[in-house]
Amino acid sequence: MAERRVEETGSSSPPLGLIPITHWKVPETSVSRSVKDAFQQYLAQLRVGAKQADQACENLDDLPELSRSGLQTLAPAPDYASVAQEISNAFDALWSEEGGQRDIRFLVAPPFWGVRSALACFPELEPVSGGESGAWTLITPPENLLLDDQSARDWWDQQDLSRPWVIAELGDFWLRHLSGLSLIRELLRRIAAGGLAPGIVGCSSWCWQFWSSYIEDVHFSPLTPEPMDAVSLGSWFENLAASGGQAPVSARMANDGADVLPVSEPSQGKKNKRNGFLRELAAVARGNPGVALAIWRRALRSRPEEQADSGEPGQTASAEPRASRVWVVPFDQLRLPAVPQTQGDKIGLVLHALLLHDGLDDSGLALVTGIPEYELGFVLTRLARSELIGRGQSGGCWQVLASGYPSVRRHLQSWGFPVDPF
Repeated sequence: MAERRVEETGSSSPPLGLIPITHWKVPETSVSRSVKDAFQQYLAQLRVGAKQADQACENLDDLPELSRSGLQTLAPAPDYASVAQEISNAFDALWSEEGGQRDIRFLVAPPFWGVRSALACFPELEPVSGGESGAWTLITPPENLLLDDQSARDWWDQQDLSRPWVIAELGDFWLRHLSGLSLIRELLRRIAAGGLAPGIVGCSSWCWQFWSSYIEDVHFSPLTPEPMDAVSLGSWFENLAASGGQAPVSARMANDGADVLPVSEPSQGKKNKRNGFLRELAAVARGNPGVALAIWRRALRSRPEEQADSGEPGQTASAEPRASRVWVVPFDQLRLPAVPQTQGDKIGLVLHALLLHDGLDDSGLALVTGIPEYELGFVLTRLARSELIGRGQSGGCWQVLASGYPSVRRHLQSWGFPVDPF
């Protein structure tokens, strides 16, 4: 299957390029060397060439963090309704190429890519087969996931799968428990048997890793978003900052003043002297735009300007960037969340369960991990204080946080947990 890319110039949504999951590759910088080696290479690059001392900040402690409103202006959340439209357009093009036969396709993505949020917007889109707006049916899971096989069949019989339908996140339909597998098993059986209306099933990469191993004969040829490299990340960050009608953003490294944004190709015959921050960001985030955006937000700083402009001596300088200029903390000085040292595997069990199910509440975690609730409370508190997990918007479910995801994934891999292929 050929790669399919749907891009919208100037869009605040990350560029969408759907590819077969087997074609996905980690950005080259993280393939060629470890993250630690990448940091060392990055530091070496900073020592090359003339320093722009007049444009740099001698003490990074003097750089205030951006306020919440400043981050919302310069690095806002993506427009998931726009992402939903791009996904719909991509699948329309795919089905047209395949002779107009509209089947059921799986869209597998790593956490924080935004697929769940985008697919949840599908009821507001035009249906794939034409008709009135809102004809997409969003299938949501039952409150009780512990069902036997007959109860699972009865539940699916009650769902309207006779017109275009979508599941935002398959991880919501199961629990890693002997009594919590029936709903997905029955759904996969029905999809394989055929006869259903066109559908799109969103699935996190961790949930897919489990089910593709659990049922070896599952061959649904899932698609996945293409990973983002340094150039696409930089262009996207510029579009995000401009999405609110702001002036073009200018971002420079705080230690030497090297340019990070705007992104531009070097002129012919001239060497590109740009800083390698975005390249390392793409590697650390493994091409994941959600993770990259979370780290980008932590790296942004403002620089207090001289107070002479205000005409009021002693007035505190604003922590907001002027003229959309921001400064970027170097990777070696950027403190990202790290998994705390532990003697047992309870932390790993909790983190792995949260990724498998794209979030769980306390009772769900106790059920799937087997950790007593009084011990689980200590583990959750420790992880929350380490900024690795947090409560969802509804306040019920715990979820891994995007800025801590690189550390979480490395921890699980080092402890021998089955990790996703992304």
